[in-house]
Amino acid sequence: MSLPETTHVLTADELDLLELALGGGAAWVPPVGLPDGAVTLTDAENTPLAVADDGGLRAVKPFARAAGPHWDPELRRTADAVRGEPADGPTVAVVLTEAPTRAEVEDLPGVVAGAGRVLLLVPASRRSPAPGAVGAPGLVRIAAEVANGIATDTTTDAGPRADVVAVPWPATAPGALRWGDVGARYGADRTVVLADRRDAATRERVAGLRSVWADEVAALYPESSAAELARAARTARAGGAVVFFTGLSGSGKSTVARALAAELDDEGLHTTLLDGDEVRQHLSRGLGFDKESRELNVERIGYVASLVSSHGGVAVAAPIAPFASGRARVREHAEAAGLFLLVHVSTPLEVCEARDRKGLYAKARRGEIPEFTGISSPYEEPTDADLVIDTSRVEVADAVAQVRAALLARLDARG
Repeated sequence: MSLPETTHVLTADELDLLELALGGGAAWVPPVGLPDGAVTLTDAENTPLAVADDGGLRAVKPFARAAGPHWDPELRRTADAVRGEPADGPTVAVVLTEAPTRAEVEDLPGVVAGAGRVLLLVPASRRSPAPGAVGAPGLVRIAAEVANGIATDTTTDAGPRADVVAVPWPATAPGALRWGDVGARYGADRTVVLADRRDAATRERVAGLRSVWADEVAALYPESSAAELARAARTARAGGAVVFFTGLSGSGKSTVARALAAELDDEGLHTTLLDGDEVRQHLSRGLGFDKESRELNVERIGYVASLVSSHGGVAVAAPIAPFASGRARVREHAEAAGLFLLVHVSTPLEVCEARDRKGLYAKARRGEIPEFTGISSPYEEPTDADLVIDTSRVEVADAVAQVRAALLARLDARG
């Protein structure tokens, strides 16, 4: 099936909207600047996901999935699928946009009274949450406990069934996207955003939580001690590390890197993801694919990653990085700034080629893409990798666990 040659690379927020629309959860709102006519919509890796034409949508390929509870297929169900599931009575959607208070959880039975089914809708954004905010993984864990509580409070077989649903939701949602409309598309007869029921006094207490610690420190310590304690607290979770993935196109390095970055972010480590294809869209726009350009691209990624590390963050980078000389320069810069972990995603070429979502290997075999790594340009396998993972043998979750354990062990050893 041929695709329109005109393409549009979607941002993280636009990907959330596209996934929501394709699943029947909202009307399709074309991004600002979308060209007229038929357009192939791609992610940052240039994977075609859908075709937009005259306001309509046609799915092409499935979205790349990441790790974490909000990516569990059992929870991240489409609106069309959820709406079609049976319910013994009216369905009430309860939206958890932030962590509910004890009072809100205790009031929940009254909120859903008379329902045959309760949908606990959790907004799941591809973008990292604001510092200090509970992100999608944490909200899903909270929703699971709330769902258990609803089931426990049910005293008769006629009580409501509670289901947790992770809903693709852009960090900056357009004004036309309303939870009431989305809830109805998921099959709800009534939709309640739990945080909207919060009274002014509770809002004030929640807003003041961040100052409670500072107030207590100021009361307990003299000014000089308080200032030093505040300084130490700001750096308590400083990561100062670069996790650098290398491997062939289709090896799974981007998938593992994205999942790792999300997990580290969820744990409070300030994490920046530098994916090879996304960097090509911005930092290295205009560079070719000859050896000199590839080396320069990797060097730029390494430089930015080192800056992140030098300021106490964790940079997760996932370019192909085919040449040992380029990887050596990245290691040199990164180790000067903090920790460095080189992960070789060693998935065999034949597996990478069979997985190819973008059709690049086929084009390279036909000679349409010159100097393609693994086909017409060499890949120099690392001899200094700190970790080697073959994603044809290891599941994504296990791969993430291995890299995470290696990184945290080094961070702990450094103290």
